[in-house]
Amino acid sequence: MNLEVAEASLQQSVFAVVAQLGEEIVGMGRIVGDGKIYFYIQDIAVAPEHQGKGVGSMIMDEITEFLKENAPEKAFIGLFASQGRETFYRRYGLHNHDGMTGMFGVMHRREIK
Repeated sequence: MNLEVAEASLQQSVFAVVAQLGEEIVGMGRIVGDGKIYFYIQDIAVAPEHQGKGVGSMIMDEITEFLKENAPEKAFIGLFASQGRETFYRRYGLHNHDGMTGMFGVMHRREIK
């Protein structure tokens, strides 16, 4: 990750959630995209010591509520799930789709690798 542009990237989020326990940030999640047709759930993260306590579910509940209120009919909702986390995201209506493959590249010296 290019940390030099991370703050600007976060500010461009369509929607963001931060989970706090007192003053401590214990998790986050956000939506990126055009805010009209494409919504990508991105950066769902929970601090290791707070995993398994429902923090991720609270984050996804907030994201799902935002989408229900703001995403128009037939909007595309996407995400890349970490291997082994597919069952968690299926609870929110997200599934693998036959005939579609998730792909990505990373920019290196102006070339996608």
